[in-house]
Amino acid sequence: MDRVTLPDAAWRHRPGLDRLADALGAADGGARWVGGAVRDTLLGLDVADIDLATPHAPDEVVARLTAAGIKAIPTGIAHGTVTAVSAGTVVEVTTLRRDVATDGRHAVVAFTDDWEADAARRDFTMNALYADPLTGEVFDWFDGHADLLARRVRFIGDPCRRIAEDHLRILRFFRFHARFGDQIDAAGLDACTDRANDLMALSRERIAAELLKLLVAPAAVPVVELMVSRGIFRPVLPEITDVPALEALATAEAANGIAPDAIRRLAALISPEAADDVGARLRLSKADRKRLVAASAGPGSEGPRGLAFRVGHEIAVDRLLLAGAPVDALSDWTAPRLPVSGGDIVARGVARGPDVAHILHALEDQWIAEGFPDRTRVAALADAAVAQLLDASSN
Repeated sequence: MDRVTLPDAAWRHRPGLDRLADALGAADGGARWVGGAVRDTLLGLDVADIDLATPHAPDEVVARLTAAGIKAIPTGIAHGTVTAVSAGTVVEVTTLRRDVATDGRHAVVAFTDDWEADAARRDFTMNALYADPLTGEVFDWFDGHADLLARRVRFIGDPCRRIAEDHLRILRFFRFHARFGDQIDAAGLDACTDRANDLMALSRERIAAELLKLLVAPAAVPVVELMVSRGIFRPVLPEITDVPALEALATAEAANGIAPDAIRRLAALISPEAADDVGARLRLSKADRKRLVAASAGPGSEGPRGLAFRVGHEIAVDRLLLAGAPVDALSDWTAPRLPVSGGDIVARGVARGPDVAHILHALEDQWIAEGFPDRTRVAALADAAVAQLLDASSN
């Protein structure tokens, strides 16, 4: 195995990291960076979250951090995880673990001081890379660095066994391939296909979390197409079928310089009739369910700005993009407020009641139709509407 060294990166100079490494005895092998931070740094990508592994037991981790004046939060101490806050920098510190028992949803773990055993319980080789905080030396027991260079997402060990340990790894396999992959690992693909029914044992919240991340990954379209062809979604989300609509939406997003959006892309994949049921089944928030249902309603007849005024900017963009309609009219545009109120109508001599609401609704329709003219024009429209009402009343 060739010696690999972690390149320098901005995240490695964040305040408090040196103190944290020192507190955990990095000089004596007591701490190593692990997972996404190592993987992404080797790929030259920006790093958001930082994870650190240690052979120290959780109570020892807390004691060492406290003694060094570093805040220790027992966020998942039963599973060996302590959140360290050092000079404002947040790091997840997890004691090395080995699996004692798994059921596809949860794992019973035991703490260990064996680095390779900890690496062996991880899902993919590219996620089982560790790095010395001081020297940058990378530790790689399963050829993860070679897979990373080949842009190949590969399970550690037997794929079917790893999926049996945690069924969510099926979706993670495709999500990581959509983000990092170039060539697909045939053994992993076949295992995910064979074990797709295992997804039925998972909570819909876990499925939703992975799915929404997958849908905004760089290669989401071809990967979702592959998943549909392999029947991966069929056991839990058979409604996901319309890959051409997803492809058209992704093209429209890119053409308009709009970032991929998971809820919008999910709406593209399913029929409008299935939206509410899918949103409920995935336990989406009320706001996201509303968007999912509203997204496919079409662009309307009042133009992009009229639509945005009626339904809000976000839903308007969803509907326009899904319909293949232009959205440039909404760029840097904020919906104004109708520059006349019910009080203004009453001041013109209309009694409080339904007539006021009727005039306001008619004024709003006309205001939108004319492209949101200024207060002077709306005042003239209000004068005319009130005069017409009063004249009709007097007759």
